[in-house]
Amino acid sequence: MKKITLATTLLISAFSFSTFSALAADQVSKEEVAHYKLVKIGNIQVAESGGKVGSPSELHEELSKLADEKGGKYYHIIAAGQKGPNFEAIATVYKDAEK
Repeated sequence: MKKITLATTLLISAFSFSTFSALAADQVSKEEVAHYKLVKIGNIQVAESGGKVGSPSELHEELSKLADEKGGKYYHIIAAGQKGPNFEAIATVYKDAEK
């Protein structure tokens, strides 16, 4: 139950956070991945940051940065959680479909 609540909190914070900050890579849903036929680049992970990633907004900032470094424009969170003071996540990175 705690993971479901955390995932919901992360999703809500992602939408509210994205209106206040211009991130390099944007979070997308599975439906958006399918609808826009986004191309998978690979996976990224944020883990055991020593408290550096201590909030959902910091987690999204870090995921966006890592997705950008990998050459992606979007990321979809596969799994997320909180371990002590750290927020951790695994996400898949995507780029726009070839035209």
